[in-house]
Amino acid sequence: MLTVEKTKKVFLINLLLLITLGIIMVYSASYIYAKESFGSSTHFALKQLSFLVLGASLAFLVSKTKVSFWFKNIYLFNGIVSFLIFLTHTPLGVTIKGSQRWVNIAGFNFQPGEMMKYTACLAAIYYFNRFDFYSLKEKLLNSLHFLIPLALLITQPDFGSFSIVAIIICFAAFISDFPRKLFFGGLVVMNAGVFLMLFAAPYRVRRLMVFMDPWKDPQNSGFQIIQSYLAFANGHIFGQGIGNSNEKLFYLPEAHNDFILSVLGEELGLIGVIAVVILFLGFTFLGFKLALSSKSKINQQIIATLIFAISIQAFLNMGVVLGLLPTKGLNLPFISYGGTAFICNLWVIGMIFSSLTAKSQVFDVGTRTSEGV
Repeated sequence: MLTVEKTKKVFLINLLLLITLGIIMVYSASYIYAKESFGSSTHFALKQLSFLVLGASLAFLVSKTKVSFWFKNIYLFNGIVSFLIFLTHTPLGVTIKGSQRWVNIAGFNFQPGEMMKYTACLAAIYYFNRFDFYSLKEKLLNSLHFLIPLALLITQPDFGSFSIVAIIICFAAFISDFPRKLFFGGLVVMNAGVFLMLFAAPYRVRRLMVFMDPWKDPQNSGFQIIQSYLAFANGHIFGQGIGNSNEKLFYLPEAHNDFILSVLGEELGLIGVIAVVILFLGFTFLGFKLALSSKSKINQQIIATLIFAISIQAFLNMGVVLGLLPTKGLNLPFISYGGTAFICNLWVIGMIFSSLTAKSQVFDVGTRTSEGV
């Protein structure tokens, strides 16, 4: 039986293995493209290492900060991130590969949608646990703190991030004391809305059709997932060896980003893919075990929701690259290349450890104020 301290250590070892594997695979999947495009085979790997240093430093600082600080100001932080998403529609917005989801801050391309996945879920935890103590007016007004961000994600359009945030908010509501009738009623409304949004955009319909049969359009919409299939097929059981993937030779788009698991499958085989699945299952199990070790119900919800937020992205990404789900533009946490996502995920780790060290409940669910904050 693992004690809490031993569970923390095993959790960190598990996380370190994921990050180490990620750095190795980012280099392996990108070195040819990096050499051709930037003149240095280590371009993306070194950038990922710099993101690791920044993210780890941030995680350490956050772990030493009282988690109550974030919740006292969560609506403010969520508002700032929402404003940054709005800025992506202005001249400050940066378009990458046809999507305008970034904003340039001091020379750094920041993707606020990645941060929104976590600030919105923290705002939801705060809201759902104080729901019974809000007046009707407060219930309506404070719900906007996570409904507006969802609407902003749709305007980008970023259906992948929207789906993730919506799923995380539903999880936060389910494990809280939020009224069950309202929860299931909200699920019905949300599913109806997702259905309408899915079929309102022609490119989403095409993605769905390609998901059902990628060989109907093998040179365009189905190209990426077919190349992913080929990568896994080439990997067999033990793989071609690190650095020996053929699909990364400009065949598989996003080889070091969203589809890095395909390259890993080709180079490390079925064994490598199973190892990644086990590491993420370990991350999830150990994370939930740490959540249950907290004596405060609210702290348990915070840790469990943050663990779920990272884990669901990982398993959805795996589903996409294996052809089990339509493509959504989701990265594989700690393994895919990407500055904003990597740093935000490490910030979450800091939040988890800050919650674990909290000696009392993070916020009072029974105190009602006129502002509802």
